[in-house]
Amino acid sequence: MSLIEIEDLSKEFKILNRREGLGGALKDLFSGDYRYVKAVDKISFKIEAGENVGYIGPNGAGKSTTIKMMTGILKPTSGKILVNGVPPYSNRISHAQNMGVVFGQRTQLWWDLPVIESFKILKEIYRVDDETYKHQMGLFNDLIDLKVLYPIQVRTLSLGQRMLCDIAASFLHNPKVVFLDEPTIGLDVSIKSRIRTVIQELNRTKNITIILTTHDLSDVQALCKRIIIIDRGKVIFDGPIQTVTQMFGAYRTLKLQFQGYSDDLYKQVEARTLAQFPSADGLQFAATEEWTNITVNQEKTDFLQVLNFVMAQFPIEDVRIEEISMENVVQRIYEGALK
Repeated sequence: MSLIEIEDLSKEFKILNRREGLGGALKDLFSGDYRYVKAVDKISFKIEAGENVGYIGPNGAGKSTTIKMMTGILKPTSGKILVNGVPPYSNRISHAQNMGVVFGQRTQLWWDLPVIESFKILKEIYRVDDETYKHQMGLFNDLIDLKVLYPIQVRTLSLGQRMLCDIAASFLHNPKVVFLDEPTIGLDVSIKSRIRTVIQELNRTKNITIILTTHDLSDVQALCKRIIIIDRGKVIFDGPIQTVTQMFGAYRTLKLQFQGYSDDLYKQVEARTLAQFPSADGLQFAATEEWTNITVNQEKTDFLQVLNFVMAQFPIEDVRIEEISMENVVQRIYEGALK
């Protein structure tokens, strides 16, 4: 049996159609005017023990609703969901013993206590025996030198320090699955690297299943071998991350910085380049304040020919060449590229 089994899972929310103003608010007290919003729409997938899975999608896609059903916070409207062989909403206390959860904007630590006291409280809550507790704390010290944070009051920790402690706390009781919701949001590169090290090592040594929900796709690339992409409540891709990157491996982005950049110059570059290379989707343009980005599908348009043409036609100060990013890959999937 898979650790997590989801079949035709759906979740609807009943929402009151509210009126404006004080009078409208009074009428709403006795209103029966409701609408139903389907946040998750008959999704199905299985996750095996020890997997690292990236669960990604745009805002409002249904990611958080799915996570809340997997953690037992929400009960599904219909469909089947089993975590460790049981519906997570049927016995939330026993389910909590086998899972860890990290929400990027919340903490499970006690705000006014030193860090070590929070860990001692969690030890008692999860009934962690002394030997396991000592082993886990020693492992955290080896990986991220957590001991230096023990005497510090939680409220005085930096965001990065608090996230390190929260992630360590979620693994303290040796759970079978850990749900990580935006664990590196707002963190600098060095802290992100330390957090990834912790997650990778605990997954490797303890065979703990990791479900990672994030908008930082560099985290997904670094940690996950499989991704599930959800959009508008439906799964639109489920498979190895390599499949996606290989599928879009023909794309490269030409980043150009022009002398005397203006909107008119950008329009000229776009119009003349598309006229020179008229293939339907061989080129795609985007612009920022400093850079003009031309994404080239090398299966349809020769990359060097595009570069040589633009450099010959327009005054260029700087040029960069980038492989397609995961952000662009996912955006293309949202736009229907898999079809």
